Amino acid sequence: MFGIIRPCRHRMSEGMAASWLAHLCGLCLALRDGHGQFARVATNYDGLIVSVLTEAQSAPSATGHRKAGPCPLRGMRGASVATGEGARLAAAVSLVLASAKMRDHVQDGDGVFGRRPVALAARTVARRWDVAGARTGGSLGFDTAVLVDAVGRQGELEAAAGPGTGVLTVTEPTETATAAAFAHTAVLAGRPGNAQPLAEVGRLFGRLAHLLDAVEDLAEDTRTGAWNPLTVIGTDLGEARRLCDDARHGIRLALREVEFAGSAAARLTHTLLVHELQRSVDRAFGAGTCSHSASDQRPYEGNASGGNPYGGNPYAPGAPAQNPGGTGNPFGPGGFPPPEPPRRRGLLPGCLVYAGLCCTCRLCCTDHDDPWTGQRREAWCSACDCDGCDGCGDCCQCCGDCDGCDCCDCDCGC
Repeated sequence: MFGIIRPCRHRMSEGMAASWLAHLCGLCLALRDGHGQFARVATNYDGLIVSVLTEAQSAPSATGHRKAGPCPLRGMRGASVATGEGARLAAAVSLVLASAKMRDHVQDGDGVFGRRPVALAARTVARRWDVAGARTGGSLGFDTAVLVDAVGRQGELEAAAGPGTGVLTVTEPTETATAAAFAHTAVLAGRPGNAQPLAEVGRLFGRLAHLLDAVEDLAEDTRTGAWNPLTVIGTDLGEARRLCDDARHGIRLALREVEFAGSAAARLTHTLLVHELQRSVDRAFGAGTCSHSASDQRPYEGNASGGNPYGGNPYAPGAPAQNPGGTGNPFGPGGFPPPEPPRRRGLLPGCLVYAGLCCTCRLCCTDHDDPWTGQRREAWCSACDCDGCDGCGDCCQCCGDCDGCDCCDCDCGC
């Protein structure tokens, strides 16, 4: 699993966490159904944002989710997963970008990719994924050639880069690729007016993804001598942080122009692209708790009538604070469908599931459902980056003035 947005369930309500998992599992199953079991390794945390954006702009539909069977990574339990064009577009984009990441590892000789047989196999898989992604994208009206072209230009730009080269010159191909993918979600949702602001969101998200990847890999790349834009170009961490903060703020502004359908997915979009993106930046630069600046804590400026030319955006200027538990919300607090009640198992089935959790390292590495009672349990070796409820409290503190989104419906009662 790779990606810069890795939310912790301590910062999400049960409903929002279930919605996020539905898109993650939906992406995984779309890869399996369209491209075979091995393609599931291309599942990534950032790719599911394409699926979330598509659903957030679409009218609620009973066919947008389906029941999936038991999976070891869910503690051998079924779940409701996202389906449809958004999940398929996310799968196509994930395949093409995963192939690019694989080629990058081969070119740099990272780890096992430095061995000739592995490198040859990786190149073969990358070519197949390019073709498969193009086939799926074409069926959705999305030309993945823009992604492949961006990948090709990336290598050329890196080879020509040196001291004095602008770091944004190197991030441009990634920005172009993500801008195209984000903008096409507006086409799938039937909201062409959203294409331009979502392209801007995607462009800045691609910049962030490239920069944060470079920051997180800086120490290892310096040790191994691998190519890293920050060291090759001579960009210090202070300048990289400034660029990341500017991109993050730009994403917030661009989201103001997007017309959402008012669904729970719109709230999930805001959480991922505003709050979790902030935490991704903090994590990459080694910051501790929530570091929202004073400007970020203000509500969006503007007036209710003229702030959003598209209308229907719950985060637009002057939008009334939402009442997640009030009349008209069929799902109760947060607007998300409540998670399914846990199903108890007998002694023998529970033992079998327990063995599966051990074999897949779920007990040690990730939160999981108790094999017998179905209750949610924390990982034995929890690596949660939110420091328990402290991170949740920070989020709630900055959400008090956050456009009335009520996005911090936290489990810990803050």
